[in-house]
Order: sequence, then C-alpha cells, then structure tokens
Amino acid sequence: MRRLPALLASIACALLLALLAGTAVAAPRIGVMTMQPGEVFFERFGHDALVVADPQTGQATSYNFGFFDPDEPGFLGRFIDGKMMYYLVALPLQQDLQTYREEGRGVSIQWLDLTPEQADALAYSLAWRAQPQNARYPYDYFTSNCATQVRDAIDAVMHGALKKQLAGRSRGNTYRSESVRLASPAWWMWIGFDLGFGPDADQQLSRWTESFVPMRLAQALAQVKNTEGRPLVQQTQQLLPHRIAPEPPETARHWWPWLCIGAAIAIALVALGRRHRRAVAAFALPFWLLCTLAGALMLFIWFGSGHVAGWANRNLLLFNPLCVLLLWPSVQLLRGRPLRRWQGWLLRAVAVIAVLAWMLHWFPFGSQNNVAWVVLMLPIHLAIAYVFTGQRGLSR
Repeated sequence: MRRLPALLASIACALLLALLAGTAVAAPRIGVMTMQPGEVFFERFGHDALVVADPQTGQATSYNFGFFDPDEPGFLGRFIDGKMMYYLVALPLQQDLQTYREEGRGVSIQWLDLTPEQADALAYSLAWRAQPQNARYPYDYFTSNCATQVRDAIDAVMHGALKKQLAGRSRGNTYRSESVRLASPAWWMWIGFDLGFGPDADQQLSRWTESFVPMRLAQALAQVKNTEGRPLVQQTQQLLPHRIAPEPPETARHWWPWLCIGAAIAIALVALGRRHRRAVAAFALPFWLLCTLAGALMLFIWFGSGHVAGWANRNLLLFNPLCVLLLWPSVQLLRGRPLRRWQGWLLRAVAVIAVLAWMLHWFPFGSQNNVAWVVLMLPIHLAIAYVFTGQRGLSR
C-alpha cells in the first residue's frame, strides 16, 4: 500500500509520455519564394523570401529580407557610401503576395526536402532574426542581398552542403553581365552599371556566387541534392502569374556596333574640322563636360565610397577628369580663338591616356570588359586632338 502512490505516479508519467509521443509536433514546411523582375528600377533584379508553413494550422509566414527605411537617420549617406542597412521582416504569406499581385509580377515557390531537424532549426533561426533587435543586416548588392541571405540561411542548416555543390561550378557569368542583362529594359540603368563597374565586376562567378540573382538561385536549388541524397526541391508551385515583360534573356554582346558609332563620329569631326572648326568645338564642349562629370563620379566611387565593384575603373582613362581643364579652352575655340600650346599638349595627353585604355587589353592581369567603351571613345578623342592640335590651330 505504501508503494501505491509511487506506482500510480509512474503509470501517469508513462501515459503522459505516450500521449506526448502520439501528439508530437510535425516539422514546418520550408519554401523558397521567387518573385520575377518588376518594372521599377529597384525591382529589375527580382526578389525572393523564405516561407515557413505550419502543417497543422496551415498558416504560412514569409520571411522577407528586402526591407529598408529611407527615413532613418543617415540613410542617404550610407546609400551613397554603399553601406546600407536592410531588415528581415516576417509577414503573413498572403499579405506579402498582395504587393506582387498588384504589380503583375509572377511568384513561384520551391518547397524544400529538408530533414525535420533542419526545418526546425531554420524556422527557429528566422523567427529569432525577425525580432526587431536582430532584424538589421549590412546590405551589399552582390554579396549580401535578399537572395544571398536566403541561400546562406539554407546552407547553414545543411552544414555547408549547398555551397559545396555549387561553388565548383560556373556558367561564365559575371556581376557585370548579370547586372547589364537584368537592367537592359532601362537604358540609363544598364549604361550606368556598365560604365561604372571596374575589374572586380568581371570576375567569373560560380553557381554559388551568381545566385545573388533570385532567379539564378531558384535554378541552382532545382539542381542540387539534400543531405540525404534526394533532390532538394520537393515541389515547385506557381503562386502568381507573371503579367508584365519577362526577365531579359541572355544575349551575346558585340563591340563592333560601338566601333562603327565611334568611327563615324570621328570621321565626321575630322571632315568638319577642315572648314568648320567651331562646329567641332560645339561638339567638344559637351563631350569634355561629360568626361569631366563621369570621371569625377568614378573617382568618388573609387576613393570615397564602399562600392567595391566600381574601384580601379579603367573607364577613367576614357572619361578623363583632366577634361575639366579643357572646358574654358573649348569656349575660346567657339569664339574662334586657337588653343595655347600647353592646352594643345593637354589635349594630346588626354588622347594618349585614352590609348592606354586600349593597350591595357594586351596584358592578362586585372582585365576589365570595357572594349565597347574603348572603341567608342578612343576614335573621338583622337579626332578632336587631330583637329585642334594642328600647327595652325595653336598659339603661343
């Protein structure tokens, strides 16, 4: 009789454990949601988020890494400096989808085949990171954006298995090629990328690093295995149709149209210079002003900001900031006055420096894919120098 309470307690504990074992909580379902590019310039690269679905309640939460606050103190300065802070925000899935539905952007979701332990760990990590005190992260266009945050979160719970499968494979894409391709519907945007990027943007990307583009990440996930050897993507589901212009396709880039334009302008300038030197001066003034402004911006990006992709930009040799010293002489030329000798030598120096941009392609180190800009700008620099540095065009 003395042992009866202990026996009853043991039986109650056993029943409780059995009850708990029978009602164990199922692991959440994890999905990668990919949004197609939009029409606004900051939507051109597409977007993605992680979705955590509760299999019992049916509730799905979208963990979206793409939020920023333009009204926070110092935002503009950090934007210019390339040191922006973004946020992870947890939203009900249908609320997050509403924005993309209104914009006409297609949305698909890839449900992942993770182990219960991996799914639980990822869901816990996202819930913790979405708390206001943990939500901020330093943003970088190529190495720390919405897609790389999703990629890295999955790789962390897979203990590096995702990166191991993607890091050794490449399709030859670069930060420049992907940026120019996706920005191509907006001419000013792709020209800005192409002109403003330096050699760092031309490094060959692995499948791992090219997944800074959400659509590339979705393609990569569809080709890898989980930690148990099965396809990582268990199911792909279309949530919203895409009703606007599709993602720009990959196209070969040719330099010869740029050469034709540059050569045509150069020939026209030389022909005009024989009788209408003021007409050439009327062209040279805005041309040198463009070189001055573009070169000054490139210098600022290199020495005054954290935008690494724009450092050591060889287009500085073509859009030479020294052209600022030619602006007043161009006004004098418009008035029919010849250049002084030192101004003529400066003009020759600008043309020779432009030739260096072409010569650098002879060397195998630190290459930059700017052939199109070289063949466009170099003939123009040479033609202007030829017109205005002839013996009869200089004064003492």
